[in-house]
Amino acid sequence: MGYHLITGATGLLGRYLIRDLASAGVPLAVLVRPTRRMTADQRIDMIMGFWDDQMGRELPRPVVLEGNINEENLGLSTKQLEWVSQNVDRVLHSAASLSFYSTSQESEPWRSNVGGVKKVLDFCKTTGIKKFDHVSTAYVCGLRTGRIMESDVDVGQEPGNDYERSKLQAELLVRGAEHIESLTVFRPAIIIGDSKTGFTNTFHGFYAALQLGHTLTQMQTPDETGRLYAKSRFTLDGDESKNLIPVDWVSAVMAYIITHPKHHGKTYHLTPLNPVQSRLVHDVLQWTCNFYGSEFAGAGVELEDPSEVERLFYDHIRVYNSYWRDDPVFDSTNTQTAAPHLPCPHIDRELLTRLSQVAIDMNFSWNDRTPHRFGVT
Repeated sequence: MGYHLITGATGLLGRYLIRDLASAGVPLAVLVRPTRRMTADQRIDMIMGFWDDQMGRELPRPVVLEGNINEENLGLSTKQLEWVSQNVDRVLHSAASLSFYSTSQESEPWRSNVGGVKKVLDFCKTTGIKKFDHVSTAYVCGLRTGRIMESDVDVGQEPGNDYERSKLQAELLVRGAEHIESLTVFRPAIIIGDSKTGFTNTFHGFYAALQLGHTLTQMQTPDETGRLYAKSRFTLDGDESKNLIPVDWVSAVMAYIITHPKHHGKTYHLTPLNPVQSRLVHDVLQWTCNFYGSEFAGAGVELEDPSEVERLFYDHIRVYNSYWRDDPVFDSTNTQTAAPHLPCPHIDRELLTRLSQVAIDMNFSWNDRTPHRFGVT
């Protein structure tokens, strides 16, 4: 078996893929950028040490290639390119920008989600890699309603934001790459933390609303009940469905499909059978942030005379406006057929509350440099 090269290895999904694929005996290489404080090797050492502590055993270490998806040949040296050509036969492209809106085609998310994909595809052509696993998103469907099939790609849909536009364009690029002979596309919905431990190292989407709600309530004085009464209005109906999926499940399904070649060459919606409603998200926010008094004003309603709390909330959450729309129904026949033994954990009130409390306890931040045995910081 040749090496699998993972991009985006230090992201939330990427670090789980390292764990699950390494546990399955897959030889791995990872493309990693250095930071101002850590080299690429140090970043991976931190992640692998975390998993060693969690699992109680040492996992095989990946080959670390210091580079960047936005550079020619991914920033690798001639010697490194030769090693890749001789040893790597598959790329798992997980790196992406989660920016929803852009100021120009040269900025994020276009720079990474489109420009980076072009660079990775060129790299595959240079090194002779013909097998490609691409992490897209279920939301390449844009503003479509009804049932979205796994075979649907560009059907003239209107994207909801620049992230969705860039990911659709990226998926079209990989599908059009003639030198890629085996293409498997994974389309996850909204990834949240680990269903067992609650761990996450990114705090977007649902977590952004949770963090903002928590911050605002910390600025207020509770009443005699110990809770904060905050008369506030959510510009939703309460019936909107959202497809939230735990990162450990996404990685488990992907690792299974990747390690079973008979499932290669298809597109997989990594979506739950039972989406959550915005009413449940609202209730969990109230409970975990310790406030009450909010109500649903209706989807898209313009609030008249917003309170200070409402004004602050919507000013800061505006970038995620498109995130809260009602989701379509995602068909996941391919996923159900390939991995029926790996059902998506049900995101109920208990699990969502636990995930929220873990994020609050983490103070909505994660630093791999700090020694953690997760759950005790």
